[in-house]
Amino acid sequence: MPSKPAITLRDLSFEWPDGTIALDRLDATFPSGRTGLVGRNGAGKSTLLRLIAGELQPTSGQIDTVGDVGYLPQTLTLTTDSTIAELLGIDHAVTALRAIEAGDVDERHFDAIGDDWDIEARADEALAEIGFTAADLGRRVAEVSGGEAMLIAITGLRLRRTAITLLDEPTNNLDRPTREKLADIVDAWPGTLVVVSHDLELLEHMDDTAELHAGRLEVFGGPYGAWRAYREQEQAAATQAARAAQQALKVEKRQRVEAETKLARRERTAKKTQQDGGIPKILAGARANRAQGSAGSMRSTLDDKVRAAQAAVDAADARVRDEQHIHLTLPDPDVPRGRRIAEIHGPNRTIVIQGPERVALVGPNGAGKSTLIGRLLDSGSSAGDGTGSEPTDGRPHGALLTDRVGYLPQRLDGLDETASALDNVQAVAPGSTPGAIRNQLARLLIRGSSVDRPVASLSGGERFRVSLARLLLADPPAQLLILDEPTNNLDIESVEHLAEALDGYRGALLVVSHDRAFLDRLAIDTVIELDPAGRIRDRGGREG
Repeated sequence: MPSKPAITLRDLSFEWPDGTIALDRLDATFPSGRTGLVGRNGAGKSTLLRLIAGELQPTSGQIDTVGDVGYLPQTLTLTTDSTIAELLGIDHAVTALRAIEAGDVDERHFDAIGDDWDIEARADEALAEIGFTAADLGRRVAEVSGGEAMLIAITGLRLRRTAITLLDEPTNNLDRPTREKLADIVDAWPGTLVVVSHDLELLEHMDDTAELHAGRLEVFGGPYGAWRAYREQEQAAATQAARAAQQALKVEKRQRVEAETKLARRERTAKKTQQDGGIPKILAGARANRAQGSAGSMRSTLDDKVRAAQAAVDAADARVRDEQHIHLTLPDPDVPRGRRIAEIHGPNRTIVIQGPERVALVGPNGAGKSTLIGRLLDSGSSAGDGTGSEPTDGRPHGALLTDRVGYLPQRLDGLDETASALDNVQAVAPGSTPGAIRNQLARLLIRGSSVDRPVASLSGGERFRVSLARLLLADPPAQLLILDEPTNNLDIESVEHLAEALDGYRGALLVVSHDRAFLDRLAIDTVIELDPAGRIRDRGGREG
């Protein structure tokens, strides 16, 4: 007997304050177990998770769950002032324990602890699995890497033991060993788990795959790979059926035309025979009446066939997806081969980035990749002479040798959350007209009312594309693009299109990424690897 659905959506609708409809009369169920939720950027995946978690209230409809809900938001790493205890969700209980230990027996402290008197011991045990201890509870999120913050938050959800857990892009910023550890955690997860992710390897650990597409949510029994194969097969069949239906329609229309031609010829022959006096008028009139009735019946039958064929075409076309893709054409920065663009200095060696070179910066979480990017950008005040101040801590640093640099940060925190997408781009491209900006955003699939909505209401993928538009409209174009985990908030198809666009970029490219498949697509020239001690090793780079 099938188990009761863990989450049931009944006639669920949600629209933003400006009237933009995100979900419209959605009816669906999520089974118990592990479900991967997929769909294109802007389909409403993150909005749906926020509705289930109670962060947003439906405009209409109902959400039923089998128990309490834990939620990991996509924008977790933006809350850099939070402590690790807050990230775990145990800060109130820990504070109450400290107060009671100090002699404060106020009842509110006991209420805050509830049955979690062993919370510190359990937290210490869980944190040990990811390289931390209870002694780290007071540290700030800003002191750890984005990947470490994500894993800490997921550990907190395990500690809370909710019946349903929602994870929105949990592998963002995680290095490969940490992703493998998360996969092990997912495999042993108690209760119901719904995961929004573009990580193909993680999606293979799911029991079911749910897709949000064209306002409908459909659940497939199997992991992503099996679902993708099914969808491709179904789409191939749908495309073939649409072609066959279109051909059948052409045949019916041609037969309709041929029938009209025959009827017209028959009518001309009957008129000529009557004019020549070949048959009596009464008999000719009777024949004419019968002919008209027969012609009318034939036309009606043929018209019905044409309408049926057209309906078949419409039904077949409806099964074929109208997939929209982002279209990126990066400007040519005219960087000569051999032109020195930047230097990366480590305690053991220096790497020079020059010409239209593609460089990947890799290493485990906490090795300092984003810190190195920050130091490289800080050296921009002396761009052109390579004389940026050298840090005294011995950690890797860099020097920019050009002032034409485009930067896409990992946390996407360079956007004005209250301003629209249009205004965010206009702020860095004052010479561009609103029309030009709208056209650029449209090429990135940010259209209509989404252009004028506050950035805070956009999905992670849409936020990424707004940030990308800021780079694309730079004038003069950047000679060096620095991308820190650029695939974090993109759907699977958009990652492929981003790689295609970057393949045509003629400037230097420095990419921080844990996405091995994405780096393979970029045809990387040099891989710079940071170890936990800050030492640098490279494969194929140039030493200065």
